[in-house]
Amino acid sequence: MFIKQLYTGCLSEAAYFIESEGVAAVIDPLRDVASYLELARERNAIIRYIFETHFHADFVSGHLDLAAATKAPIVYGPETVTSFPVHIAKDGEEFRIGKLTLRALHTPGHTLESTCYLLLDEHQQPHAIFTGDTLFVGDVGRPDLFSGNLSKEDLAGHLFESLNTKIKTLPDNVIVYPAHGPGSSCGKNIGPNTFSTIGDEKRSNYALLAEDKAAFIQQVTDGLSTPPQYFPINAKINKEGYDAMETLKERSLKPLTIKDFKEKVKSGALILDTRNASVFTEGFVPGSISIGLEGRFAEWAGSLLPFDQPMVLVTAAGQEEESIVRLARVGFDKAEGYLDGGYEAWQAAGEKIDMIISVDPDELAMDMPHDDNLIVVDVRKPAEYADGHVKGAMNVTLSDLTDPGSMADFDDHHNLYVHCQGGYRSVIACSMLKKEGIHNLRNINGGFNKLKEQEGIEIEQEKNVLN
Repeated sequence: MFIKQLYTGCLSEAAYFIESEGVAAVIDPLRDVASYLELARERNAIIRYIFETHFHADFVSGHLDLAAATKAPIVYGPETVTSFPVHIAKDGEEFRIGKLTLRALHTPGHTLESTCYLLLDEHQQPHAIFTGDTLFVGDVGRPDLFSGNLSKEDLAGHLFESLNTKIKTLPDNVIVYPAHGPGSSCGKNIGPNTFSTIGDEKRSNYALLAEDKAAFIQQVTDGLSTPPQYFPINAKINKEGYDAMETLKERSLKPLTIKDFKEKVKSGALILDTRNASVFTEGFVPGSISIGLEGRFAEWAGSLLPFDQPMVLVTAAGQEEESIVRLARVGFDKAEGYLDGGYEAWQAAGEKIDMIISVDPDELAMDMPHDDNLIVVDVRKPAEYADGHVKGAMNVTLSDLTDPGSMADFDDHHNLYVHCQGGYRSVIACSMLKKEGIHNLRNINGGFNKLKEQEGIEIEQEKNVLN
């Protein structure tokens, strides 16, 4: 028995490769499928099945590309309707993988078609369960995503039944392999680990400790944040299909001269700069949006960028293809090329440049008492802000900056000091503000992590934060 979790940190996503006796299966693959094919070669195995736990909303699955490469069928659970051929598993249907057996368990709740897959060992004993977004470490899947006309309360009721009749009845030693880890927006507050056991979850997971169905529904539906804007787009792509990754690369991986780059921008293309945030602040093509590959790149791209607008890229040397692939993971397919030679070529040609001034917290501490026009702009999430923030800071979350109205309170005479928790999101925010013509700003190095340690900066907390 061979089980490998392939975890992608910037999406908090886990795919799984299972192999026995030269027969393999992949569960919830990402769109770039090379790693699964390479594992099959290493294991001298044939990928016989591709299992999907549900229509993913936070990334584009690799089911179609992997099926094209292996001829393996794509397996979904009951109540699945797609625009391409799939095998619809019956509840309890079993699939042989060498000496192992994978049993489909229909577990509606996160979505109607949500299905877990229980792995039985060579002695037909439960060994592990691949829970998709039905059960996470310390959490369960949110019940407010894209399941027809059912309310989140209706879906939460289905989820309660699924967990209590299909999941909690399993032996305590069964390993739980979920589709997501900490940071994913598919749950409310997923725990720090990427796997667990049934016993541990029964002892510690708040959703499995609910006294009854009514309490469960209240706990699971309370405090849900608004889903990121790209969730329904990705779910639709996964249901209806997409262009092959190689086709997308051929279309997008085109070096552009400065002249061609400028022409595309003039025609309406958005400029996305994927270089490290600290490099971006030192100089960039005016009008660029910064989303560095070093952070939760795909998630923020999906949350902030329009899907219907062409884009051109500025990347670090050698990161052109990686940028295209990671954009494709969340459904972006309108990249029209990248600046040949990158920012260095643009600068060497004497083209106009822009930059972001970054300051340390001690400079803010010196300026605050003497500048009536100074505004501290905290772009973290409301819960982060409530847990502790600079006294008097304005909380404008990064996602809210996609609405030009969120900038209405900023005037030309304001001096904006922008920060997040560590520095990554604030650079994105500064680039978005500059793109909208707001240039009198500074990025605070180290974010709140450094601000809270700075003498002369007063920190306050509050229980309720309204946006």
